[in-house]
Amino acid sequence: MAYDTIVEDNIDVLVVGAGLGGTGAAFEARYWGKDKKIVIAEKANIDRSGAVAQGLYAINCYMGTRFGENNPEDHVRYARIDLMGMVREDLLFDMARHVDSAVHQFEEWGLPLMRNPKTGTYQREGRWQIMIHGESYKPIVAEAAKKSADKVFNRICVTHLLMDESKPNRVGGAVGFNVRTGNYHVFKSKTVIVAAGGASNIYKPRSVGEGAGRVWYAPWSSGSAYGLLIQAGAKMTQMENRIVLARFKDGYGPVGAYFLHLKTYTQNGAGEEYESNWFPALQEMVGKEYLDPEVSHRTHRPIPTCLRNHAFINEVAAGRGPIRMVTMEAFQDPHLEEIGWHNFLGMTVGQAVLWAATDVDPKYENPELTTSEPYVMGSHATGCGAWCSGPEDISPPEYFWGYNRMTSVEGLFGAGDAVGGTPHAFSSGSFTEGRLAAKAACQYIDDGKATGIVVSESQINKRREEIYKPMETYRVYRNAITAGSVNPHYINPRQGLDRLQKLMDEYCGGVTVQYMTNDYLLEIGLKKLAILNEDWENGIAAENIHELLRAWELKHRILTSESVFHHTLFREETRWPGYYYRGDKMKLDDENWHVLTVSRRDPETGEYTMEKAPLYHIIGEDEG
Repeated sequence: MAYDTIVEDNIDVLVVGAGLGGTGAAFEARYWGKDKKIVIAEKANIDRSGAVAQGLYAINCYMGTRFGENNPEDHVRYARIDLMGMVREDLLFDMARHVDSAVHQFEEWGLPLMRNPKTGTYQREGRWQIMIHGESYKPIVAEAAKKSADKVFNRICVTHLLMDESKPNRVGGAVGFNVRTGNYHVFKSKTVIVAAGGASNIYKPRSVGEGAGRVWYAPWSSGSAYGLLIQAGAKMTQMENRIVLARFKDGYGPVGAYFLHLKTYTQNGAGEEYESNWFPALQEMVGKEYLDPEVSHRTHRPIPTCLRNHAFINEVAAGRGPIRMVTMEAFQDPHLEEIGWHNFLGMTVGQAVLWAATDVDPKYENPELTTSEPYVMGSHATGCGAWCSGPEDISPPEYFWGYNRMTSVEGLFGAGDAVGGTPHAFSSGSFTEGRLAAKAACQYIDDGKATGIVVSESQINKRREEIYKPMETYRVYRNAITAGSVNPHYINPRQGLDRLQKLMDEYCGGVTVQYMTNDYLLEIGLKKLAILNEDWENGIAAENIHELLRAWELKHRILTSESVFHHTLFREETRWPGYYYRGDKMKLDDENWHVLTVSRRDPETGEYTMEKAPLYHIIGEDEG
């Protein structure tokens, strides 16, 4: 294989992933590092990459502090109750106090934000959401990052982080390959900001066959935000906190705008309100602190999302499905009907197409909802990701080790999905985290912490050999194919992904087992996952560069899944009923588990170390 080696040296800040987190990092790095070399490595193309690629109808995280709407403390309280108490309040508050300035920048750059014609303030969809014309959201934000970076390398799948050989546990760059040419790319850098995507498609999706790409979170998000960090020995947190979404059936169309703006509601198959029927038993499971409908109604405090899911899942299991969204009332208003369709045409075109193809008109028929397969991500409404340092001014000692958003590996920072404990950041919050990480990375360099990094040719050559091994495996054994793609010597990436999705689904709480697992299932799943990982290491084959990309995406998904298994096994309670259930430990247990979970995988042995970390409530309850 004669693929060129391209070395980019003397980088100060390397940004891996150019979604909203990565673009924020590149933009801010230029401000604080006017003389620094800033390089972006992106798997797709920066203009249309990341979770915002297709467009968004709303920016879901905006305080509106200057309009007297909300303050950062409010947002921390909201996220805390939605996550059943489990958040890093220092990181959340830090993001929330800066996010509005990021949104104002988007507007300055040309993003059309809708305004309330009566008040002149941004048009609200809900308490935290403002409405936008967001089809070109990503290209607009990408332009600022492109102008800030010295170089943008598109079409580079980053597979490994390079490690400094002069000082233990310090990053030295990254390596990967061009998904079109196959060229080997080496990035030697003083700091690395990982802003890659979370993990879709680690669980078997509800949509299979020709619909396999129609999932909720970006299908190309392969857990690289976690795989890269886990491989490097970074500590991870809250990897058990996967998310299950209530969405329109089969198209995964979002429901938020319908609930919040169109004021729709749900019913069971018989046309009945069902949620409240499940609350008494659910209150027994989680305690009154987390579920008190009377308090929620009086204070307008939302009932946690996972608990609403629990009612949905159990109503269907009781034989009273399907659950439908009542749209027929709202759609009698032509303006609301238009908004309902625009909500999909602006970001989930597939849902509108599916309704048209299946003769569903929400004006005359209430469409079905479903709960999705689980996803693992840190920027939406869950808190998976790396154990990162918070800001010095508000973080407790256990949460601060020098530089904001730095992982437990020196010089390695996170943003967006990569940062653990910061749910409800969404696009604007991820961009803001990228800015915070970049400012800290520049300070880290200016403080002289990144001097003397050594990355040897042997490490670079070793990674090169590992990266292209699947293609060599195919070359050597391709003539042993017995039928179709069946080969006694190897598996291909599709076969490996099918195995991963099946075992995650059945043993780690997927849709076919109603999100249920236990000690015994988790132990079996870990055993099967170890065998799959062994088959990957010794016999994954790639026929071409595209399959090589799929092979490394599978590797990152396997690493992510392994972490999810260990965390789920470690947390001996059901903290988020509606996202998953520990059938052997069904109750929420604050006495023993009002803590954050932290793991580290040894890069040499692959062994996991699990620990509890203290959970600090920095922000008090709202006295009002």
